[in-house]
Amino acid sequence: MQRIFSGIQPSGVPTLGNYLGAMRNWVTLQDGHECIYCVVDLHAITTWQDPKLLAGQTREMAASLLACGIDPKRHLLFAQSSVAAHARLAWIFNCVARLGWLNRMTQFKDKAGKDREAVSTGLYVYPNLMAADIHAYHATRVPVGDDQKQHLELANDIGQKFNHDFGVEYFPMIEPVIMGVAARVMSLRDGSKKMSKSDPSDQSRINLTDDADTIATKVKRAKTDAFPLPSEVDGLAERPEARNLVGIYAALSDTDLASVLGEFGGKGFVVFKDALAELLVNKLTPIASETRRWLADPGSVDAILRDGAGRAAAIADPIVAEAERLVGFLQV
Repeated sequence: MQRIFSGIQPSGVPTLGNYLGAMRNWVTLQDGHECIYCVVDLHAITTWQDPKLLAGQTREMAASLLACGIDPKRHLLFAQSSVAAHARLAWIFNCVARLGWLNRMTQFKDKAGKDREAVSTGLYVYPNLMAADIHAYHATRVPVGDDQKQHLELANDIGQKFNHDFGVEYFPMIEPVIMGVAARVMSLRDGSKKMSKSDPSDQSRINLTDDADTIATKVKRAKTDAFPLPSEVDGLAERPEARNLVGIYAALSDTDLASVLGEFGGKGFVVFKDALAELLVNKLTPIASETRRWLADPGSVDAILRDGAGRAAAIADPIVAEAERLVGFLQV
């Protein structure tokens, strides 16, 4: 059975974008894999986080994962910072990875923008920590979105360079797993921007704790254009808001864009939005209810994370200890 690793940032209660882009896929992958999932709070602090909020946001993300169907008895769920092996291996990988490799990482350029001299060094070496997250468990499959494929390629480069430098076949190759028709969900207010918790407008996103009335209102207000939906997928090319809403519908109904347009092509957005709101309510309100139930008992969430961290460390510690021995660290 192949081992899967994946992590998600502790942004608090997740959005529909988090659900369709990652969380739903994590649930599906539980069948037929050994899954190791963590809330990546070490990655989160590459940009400044309010210490008064971070712990609570980590718990909220964990509660949402449990509500979506992550099974902590069959698989692992924990907070990244609770397993020291991640940071230990990340430092080794900082010394294995080459500066030129990191300079090619497009996501750093996007996040740093014009102010790259002022961002944290943690943001710059973020991909090395991501490589350590995976290799600390000898995981061989990682579900990723298109924006993370370059980081996964780097993780393979780092693992193979370690093997070459120390004359071993220790870290395995990692295979990307890309799933879902709506891996990238865009803002309800601007189809050119990714749906995000950082957007100042709550109307730009659907949160997994939104109630039925809130979901319906947000869908009704979602930005569209004045034309009916096209009958062919090519007709969505220059219509980002329409493509986003059709993509959401396709993902939630486990179909494709062509099938959705076969049903709604030629119809106006009033009809389509009503159907989309109904679908969202049916899919998400049970998750919202279950998330609230978990958050009402934070001690239970913390106990699951604590147990998961202990079981994760039991896997990662020996793997990282052997990497440290191969490097030449004194074993005492």
